[in-house]
Amino acid sequence: MGECVPSTRGGRLLLLVSTTSYRAGAFLDAARRLGTPVAVASDRRQALADLNPAGHLTLDFNDADRALDAILEAARRDPIAAVIAADDDGAVLAARAAAALGHAGNPVEAVARARDKLRMREALAAAGRFSPAFREASLAEDPERLAREVRYPCVLKPTFLAGSRGVIRVDDARRFAAAFSRVAGIVKQAQAAAPDRDSANRILIEDYVPGAEVAVEGLLMNGRLRVLALFDKPDPLEGPFFEESIYLTPSRLDAARQEMVVGATAHVVAALGLVHGPIHAELRVNGSGAWMLEIAPRSIGGLCSRALRFGDGTSLEELILQQALGIDVGSLEREAAASGVMMIPIPRAGVLREISGVGEARAVEGIEEIRVTIPLGAEVVPLPEGARYLGFLFARAEAPGGVEAALREAHRRLGFVIEAASDAVTKAARA
Repeated sequence: MGECVPSTRGGRLLLLVSTTSYRAGAFLDAARRLGTPVAVASDRRQALADLNPAGHLTLDFNDADRALDAILEAARRDPIAAVIAADDDGAVLAARAAAALGHAGNPVEAVARARDKLRMREALAAAGRFSPAFREASLAEDPERLAREVRYPCVLKPTFLAGSRGVIRVDDARRFAAAFSRVAGIVKQAQAAAPDRDSANRILIEDYVPGAEVAVEGLLMNGRLRVLALFDKPDPLEGPFFEESIYLTPSRLDAARQEMVVGATAHVVAALGLVHGPIHAELRVNGSGAWMLEIAPRSIGGLCSRALRFGDGTSLEELILQQALGIDVGSLEREAAASGVMMIPIPRAGVLREISGVGEARAVEGIEEIRVTIPLGAEVVPLPEGARYLGFLFARAEAPGGVEAALREAHRRLGFVIEAASDAVTKAARA
């Protein structure tokens, strides 16, 4: 293990990103606007070259000790002012690096708890609040036996994946075994991304929580939660899969339920031991209170942060970088306008052949941007196996209802031709 390197506000920012991240560009743009030199660390050198940062490191996120040594060696050559993880994959490493460099940050153990859904549930159960009943199961367990023991409806999920990947609701014992086998297959396929061997061999089974789903975007400073945005998710997310689509802010929940959500998030943050930096939380609200589904020590995923602006146009990433660099961001509030994003769902598996109606969708009043993120000719896979969306729609209006209407109308005008994978293989063979 390398020696500790003293903290300094001079030097560059180190951004940790995974190969498949959508997030690197937004952070690099924020760093350029702030005039902060930035180096990018990723697990694939070509990904770094594509981003064209001022400097780069190639790290193996699955070998945390060697990766940390490489970061500390880089800091000895050129001081590092802050370390930011854009995604879940680099969160624990970023916490370890911040501690070794003497920067403000979350305790490593707190980040590890938040990163593992089972450990998160155990911590919240110990705190006695905000969490449904749960149990774990190994991939080797007999699903027929488990089907007789669990309570329905229940939700099966991997302990280490994000974005609803591998999450399935099961309503009765008859459907349990098939769902368990399907989730187990997804876990096995993604085992290389697991933070440890235990996570790579477990499935979390928890009671299904009904209710309206919301998301909290926040910043922590010395353990105090500052809510940056509270998002509604107006589509019913009732399963069997949980493909998110629309996020709207400000929330249309009444003041009492908003206060309930914020209070639950603050209590969960404290129970996990998180104290510094961005958090993104997903909760359900019903007559029994606010229930934590997921919480992560990072900002919102995908390109969704483009729906947020602060002050005179400051991005979410600029806020995160300024806080990491010790710059006060307390006076910046979210813009007055309502805003939102739609993550364009993948309707079926296959090969994306054609996209139509983009011009018509852009013409919808309130639509500001359309970003298609999967190229033509690429294979597309819907949830629960998939981990991507076709793209993102962004809108602004005076009120959330206008944003929602614009997003739905723009999506209605888009068309996607997806060829069955078997047909694509046949055509390729004939060519």
